[in-house]
Amino acid sequence: METITVTRVGHSASVAHVELSRPKQGNAMSSKFFTEFRETFKSLGSDTSVRAIVVSAQGKYFSVGLDLKDQDGVMTKNMSDKDMGRKIWDMNLGLAELQETFTAMEQCPQPVIVCMHNACIGGAVDLACAADIRYCSEDAWLSIKEVDIGLAADLGTLQRLHHTGISSSLARELCYTARKMDSAEMLSSGLFSKKFASREATIKAGLEIAEIIASKSPVAIASTKVNLNYSRDHTVSESLRYMATWNSGMLQTEDIMKAAMASISKTKQPDFSNL
Repeated sequence: METITVTRVGHSASVAHVELSRPKQGNAMSSKFFTEFRETFKSLGSDTSVRAIVVSAQGKYFSVGLDLKDQDGVMTKNMSDKDMGRKIWDMNLGLAELQETFTAMEQCPQPVIVCMHNACIGGAVDLACAADIRYCSEDAWLSIKEVDIGLAADLGTLQRLHHTGISSSLARELCYTARKMDSAEMLSSGLFSKKFASREATIKAGLEIAEIIASKSPVAIASTKVNLNYSRDHTVSESLRYMATWNSGMLQTEDIMKAAMASISKTKQPDFSNL
């Protein structure tokens, strides 16, 4: 792949480390990036040997956002010779495909830990909002930059940011002004859960927490993620009913007995089978 690097680490290589790998371009998000990132997460999501995923970036910046120089980007659809209705049709399909990039990460059964450093602009914030866990380095900062280039963020930030734990007021302020949010504010607002001294320390911490997650029952972890996501978009009563239906099946797993026996005998956590 040209824009993404994937390596397997941890016990039994159960953690996938996905790196944005266009450092010379500031990891700008080109059409190739969106295709490769989307296909990577669809592939990892169906790989039962993967228990947790860490996303980080090579180089000076996490990502400077959309690659405005990309000749194959969705905005080029406005330059076709088609009539306005057909241009709009193509644009709608193109945007939906781009949105699916980060939705694929959000919906994969494995928890995703994003480790951000330095600049996290535009599309990088869309990516972060779709993650399960967000860590940042001391030098990290973000900007929801889209209003400064004449458009509304359309790849998930407006739909997910106010579900990350920050206040609606702060979310709207960031979206309306495109101002910088530094790492101290990212942490204090609840948008990110931990901050570390450097890019390397942030990634190290992300990989460590991923290994802890990977050691748990994959049935329990995947079930937890599915139901956390479901409850975000539904009422408490609807979510409880969904949980009851879900666990009516998932409680049949052998992992419960394995974990119980290990606890009773005070032995180390058992090796659970892949999903």
